Amino acid sequence: MAALSAINWNPDLRNFAKRFRNAGKAHKVGVVAVMRELIVLANILLGQQRSWTPQPPVTAAETNA
Repeated sequence: MAALSAINWNPDLRNFAKRFRNAGKAHKVGVVAVMRELIVLANILLGQQRSWTPQPPVTAAETNA
């Protein structure tokens, strides 16, 4: 259910799922791929002990460039 909600409301994940449909994959394949993306994102956020933001954080290398 979280993946379906993400596909409906998150433009990045909607485009991610749409790429699978455009490649001729079944809808379920795109939903499962979004599920995996959500799990990977959650693991990264937990590992960095931060919350999700629409814009990625600015790194030191980006500020010096």
